[in-house]
Amino acid sequence: MHHDMMHKLMACEECDALYHRISLNVRSAAYCTRCGAQLYRSRSFHVDTVLALTLGSVVVFLMANAFPIVTLEAEGTRTGSTLFGAIVMLYREGMPIVSGLVLMTTILFPLVELVALLYLLIPLRRGRCPAQFHLFTRVVQTIRPWGMIEVFMLGVLVSLVKLSDLGNIVPGVALWAFGALTVMLAAILMFDPRHL
Repeated sequence: MHHDMMHKLMACEECDALYHRISLNVRSAAYCTRCGAQLYRSRSFHVDTVLALTLGSVVVFLMANAFPIVTLEAEGTRTGSTLFGAIVMLYREGMPIVSGLVLMTTILFPLVELVALLYLLIPLRRGRCPAQFHLFTRVVQTIRPWGMIEVFMLGVLVSLVKLSDLGNIVPGVALWAFGALTVMLAAILMFDPRHL
């Protein structure tokens, strides 16, 4: 009995106030009465939905990193680069901190989140609880704010507008893949891993 009560208790992440977890209506949320922070939301996704979105995101993520983002045609020459190629170029140009930040926020952190979600969701879909369940749930929650694909997309679009004066811009497969990935990750972000 005491063990069950402990599982229903939760602490506010902002002020550490303790609350009993209760069932919520669809599309509603619980808030801390002390500081006003959101405690948790109602379950809005089924495991199958999140798993499908995550698998789709992994495929699109691989496409986004394997193909050129854009190709610039100017004076008879064509120049194109993948995201990883741009990161390497930033490093060679003497900007190791910027290249490291781009690597972590656009490749490493989103990939770790997707792999951790797959590690959690595939066994749960089969009715089993994966090993180190709480560790991987915490990894997803900790890494989530650092994946900044949407910021990268805005930067690319601004760059394309500025580069359009230099020559003909041909959008690559990766640009469309990053656009799709932004939308899919936004849908995954609506899912609170604590629901698992």
